[in-house]
Amino acid sequence: MRTIKITLLAALTSGLLLSSCKYEEGPAISVLTKKQRVENTWVIDKALDNGEDVTSDFDEYTLITDKDGDAKLNASYTFGNFTYDAETNGTWTFEDSKESINFDYEDDDADKTYQILKLKSNEMWLREKGDDLELRLKSK
Repeated sequence: MRTIKITLLAALTSGLLLSSCKYEEGPAISVLTKKQRVENTWVIDKALDNGEDVTSDFDEYTLITDKDGDAKLNASYTFGNFTYDAETNGTWTFEDSKESINFDYEDDDADKTYQILKLKSNEMWLREKGDDLELRLKSK
């Protein structure tokens, strides 16, 4: 009887872990919650727009997120000899049963919702909803 209980408990635990990680690119299993995996200081590792590499457009972006839902975006834009630095504070929330993440900033131009493709503690891949922009972030 004890063996049946242990087997049943193991099967239920495995099922819960596997169902909680459902992103296209993984991971299959994680001991960290999704909120814990979002909490980080992120930089753009790779950016693709309709399959074209546009990473250089995002070289100076830093996204800071915490598990309580606070977010801070720092960006630097260069146009010829002119450089513009921007910083905006805001919040992040999960949407669509945690399949998407929404960023709502003081600067409304930075507000976006992304489909989560991959969510690890040191790697987060996002696809902008309604657009072909894919951002692959890594921990700083």
